[in-house]
Amino acid sequence: MTKKVIILLWLSACTMMMQAQKYVGGDISLLTKYEENGSKYFDYYGKAISSPLAFFKAEGMNAMRVRLFVDPTQASSEDKGQGVCQDLAYVKALGKRIKEAGLHFMLDLHYSDSWADPSKQWTPSSWLGLSDGQLYTKIYDYTKDVLTQLNAAGATPDFIQTGNEISYGMLWGAQGSNANRCYMGNNANWSRFITLLKNAGKACREVCPNAKIIIHTERAANTGVLRNFYTQMNNANLDYDIIGLSYYSYFHGKLNVLENALNVLESDFPNKKIMIVEAGYPLKWAVPGTTIDYTSEYPYTDAGQKKFTDDLIALLNKHTNVNGLFWWWMEANEYGRTGSSQVTKSWYNAPLFNNETGRATSALSEMRKFITEDAAVEFIETVENEDSPWYTIDGRQVNQPTKGIYIHGGKKQVVR
Repeated sequence: MTKKVIILLWLSACTMMMQAQKYVGGDISLLTKYEENGSKYFDYYGKAISSPLAFFKAEGMNAMRVRLFVDPTQASSEDKGQGVCQDLAYVKALGKRIKEAGLHFMLDLHYSDSWADPSKQWTPSSWLGLSDGQLYTKIYDYTKDVLTQLNAAGATPDFIQTGNEISYGMLWGAQGSNANRCYMGNNANWSRFITLLKNAGKACREVCPNAKIIIHTERAANTGVLRNFYTQMNNANLDYDIIGLSYYSYFHGKLNVLENALNVLESDFPNKKIMIVEAGYPLKWAVPGTTIDYTSEYPYTDAGQKKFTDDLIALLNKHTNVNGLFWWWMEANEYGRTGSSQVTKSWYNAPLFNNETGRATSALSEMRKFITEDAAVEFIETVENEDSPWYTIDGRQVNQPTKGIYIHGGKKQVVR
């Protein structure tokens, strides 16, 4: 086989990969706070990291996610201590940094003053008292204003989540309210919920026409609820682009549970891309509330976290509709951090940095495999000549490879 044929095959592989653009990264909503409070970041080998965003990009990541609360000053002291601080000014600054680093930016609109998830979707305090009709206008106006300000700040989102883990609706009312929830087998509140989403989406299309809209749920372990939810969206002709999922094995179940959910979604909604917008696995100890112990296969160690990551990516790469993977709270790092609130030590320990050393875990480097482990590369045959040239991912020959991913001897090689 001639070198010319090898190059042509590689260029063909590159073309196929560009046609199926994929995104990998993490939710880094607290990065600014960690940096401000002195957290020290190092790579796996102990080399100091001067710019985490540049480091993430060098490690093969290409997108970052940041959450936005309406007025986080209204959150409880407990929630503030667990990471609720992201107002619009904060997100504009971090979003601008993400874009300037050459990364794609995913905006996660919570439409709440604090954590929004399947068990709590409380209406922002300043929106309480509004009628449904007024809320329809408010969510449009708020979304439009947020996006307009982000655009002006140089932080235009590439992806926009209109709601966070909205499996049962959103904007339920005051904290503790049982109203306005949406359940399978009950038609109540679905029309209200979808109207809210339509008005949010309308603002997205008007202000950020190139951005992709994500509708985010977390019922990976309940395909009946999952199927019903997105069927409701389709029946109402909701304008959106991507199905977003949360998947945590310690809550949802083993990887076959996720595979089953992906099979259902790809079968029932073949025209929608799918992103795992939240995923993670512990490094040292169980996340509080863990219901499924996976430690026999994936111990709470660096090696166990890496193996889970490898197996998760191998599964996702079998599904052609899956084009995104984001690790939640990957930037958490207490090493060197000052102040009394060290939430990742006492509450959550599934980041991609070791809280006790500040070093990146093995799993961080594995994340790149979601976009580099492409079957198309296998069409390139091995070159027997050990002195064969090196090629960049876009097919250019280089004399001296620097840090990055290359093709050498017909195989992918990572130069660190």
